[in-house]
Parts: sequence; structure tokens; C-alpha cells
Amino acid sequence: MAVFFGAAAVGSALAGRLTDRVGALRGMRFGVAGSIACLLAVAGAARSLPALLGFLAVGGFANAACQIGSNALIASRIRVARQGLAFAAKQSSIPFATLLGGLAVPAIALTVGWRWAFVAGAGLALVALVSMPGGGVTAAERDSAPPGALPLAPLAILAVAGGLGAAAGGAIGSFLVASAVDAGIPEDRAGLLLAASSVCILVTRLVMGVVADRRGRGFFDLAAIMLALGSIGFVLLSGHRPGPFAVGAILAGVTGWGWPGLFNLAVVDHDRSLAAMATGVTQTGVYLGAVVGPLAFGSIAEHASFPAAWLLTAAVALVAAGIMLVGRTRLRRAGVARPAPGPAPGPAAKPAADRCP
Repeated sequence: MAVFFGAAAVGSALAGRLTDRVGALRGMRFGVAGSIACLLAVAGAARSLPALLGFLAVGGFANAACQIGSNALIASRIRVARQGLAFAAKQSSIPFATLLGGLAVPAIALTVGWRWAFVAGAGLALVALVSMPGGGVTAAERDSAPPGALPLAPLAILAVAGGLGAAAGGAIGSFLVASAVDAGIPEDRAGLLLAASSVCILVTRLVMGVVADRRGRGFFDLAAIMLALGSIGFVLLSGHRPGPFAVGAILAGVTGWGWPGLFNLAVVDHDRSLAAMATGVTQTGVYLGAVVGPLAFGSIAEHASFPAAWLLTAAVALVAAGIMLVGRTRLRRAGVARPAPGPAPGPAAKPAADRCP
């Protein structure tokens, strides 16, 4: 997993430049095609650990291209009033994919073999690839205002905040079950607790997308508040007693890992003409956090204890919230957010009273 996310971190900024050059749709198609190649290579040719790591590196870069391309597509093709829900749906696909991966273990891996699980994943990706519309640079992208200067310093601060937040949130999926068992929760219930937390994360990301669309501003503030509340959940996890642990697992998941859609929306909202390159910078931090976070948590849990690791995770979430607010302020000072491009291609917008909520 460290190799996968490490490759994604290295390729994120490059994927942003590639997407700006060839268009969001072509960037997404490139990423999905790379994912198919990675999955099929793992299924058919991964005969050693070095080979597996090499294929996962390809998959990591492909993942970065998919993330950045979809961010740019949402920014250029989805109405501003619906972008919160669009980003929420995109970010909810991650816990949903994790849920599918978990279900694939008993359904496929333990019946016909783990390689066929990767073949099934490639089949799903192929459906996505052939479902994409044709074309390269979209009309909305051509007609958008010329991009301004990329505010690297504020984006770098936000990348640090995103990385710390990802390090904290990623610990839930990586270590919740092992920590729950260590706290005295039976293994079957620990697995159900992780599944419940994943579902709550998915629902929270969708709900916060709707809230963001209705609110229309303050997306960084909402994400920072969620991270701060998530630290309370991580503290409850450190209590190492079954009752508080279960409550902490849900609270930490809902608030401590429900913010990424808001974060991406806030970055894009600053200047939609820079959506690909800007999120390429911030996603680099998120990917690095996904690499370093589990390694650090596991080391602390092994050499100290799970409660100590969760307490440190709570502190990391609080620091991430503070740095995110600093980055927000610096980004505002770098320039007032430019108006969004014209409406996406399609039917004329309905009057406000006729729109679905």
C-alpha cells in the first residue's frame, strides 16, 4: 500500500499537468486504462513481491490520473450549485470500493482464487472505460477563463493539512479491527464495526456534499470542524474499552474521515480553471499522508500500545484542522476566487423555484 500511494504522490502533480494539456476526459481514460493494466498484470503475472510492487506502482499513478481527471471534469461540466454533491459522490466511491474489496475475499478469493478477484476488478474498470463519452478537451474547458497563477505556497500548506488528515483518517481502515480485538471485542464484531464505520463514512460524505451545495461557502471551515470533532472520536478509541471504542469508531469515521469531498471542493472553488493542477498539488499531500500514516501508527502501536497510537492520531487530526485554516487564509490572500465558467453543456437551467433540492 505504501508503494501504491507513494507512486500516486509522485505522479499527482504530473497528472495535473497532463490533464490540463489533454483534457479531463482523456486524463480519466488514461487513468482507468492504467488501472485495468495494473489489475490484469497482478492477476496474471505477479509471481514475486518485486513484480507485485512494480504493478502496484503503475496502479498508483493511474489512481492519481483518475482523481485529478475527475476533479477537473466536475469543475468544468457540473453546475456550481451541484459540485458539492458531485465531489461527495466521487469521494464516496473510495469507501464503497473498499467495501467491494472486502466482500470479494469470501465471495471470490476464498472460492475460485484471489487472482480472479483482480480479474473481476478489471472487468468493472473496463465497464467504466467504455462508458465514458468520447472527445478530449470539453467545450466548457475551452470556454473557461484563462488560468491564473498557481498559488503554490497556500496550496503547499493545504497539502500538509490534507496529508495529516489522511494519515489520521487512514488509520481507521488500517488498524480499527486489530485495535478492537486488542480492546476485547470479538473478531466477528470487530469486522462488523469496521463495516458499519465504512458505511457511515460513505453516507457522511454524501450528506456533507448536499450541505455544501446548500451552504455555498465556507468549505474549508466545515472540513476543519470535522477534523477537530474527529479527534474526539480518536480519543474515545484510545480508551480501549469496548463501549467507548465502538462509539469512537463511528464518530472518528463520520467526522475524522468524512471531509475529503469538502476539501477538494474548497480547493477547486478558489479557481476552477486551475482545478487539475491545484488538486494535483494538494492530492500529493493526501497520498503522502496515506503512506506515512499507517507506517507511523503501526510502529507506535507495536512499540508502545494502540491507545498511545490513537492519542497521537487525535493530536494529528487537531493539527491538521489548524493548518487547514491557515492554508485557507493564505489562499484567500493570494487572490479572490474567480467566477466560475459558464454553465455546463445541456438543457437551460431551470428557475430556482423549479430546481430539485
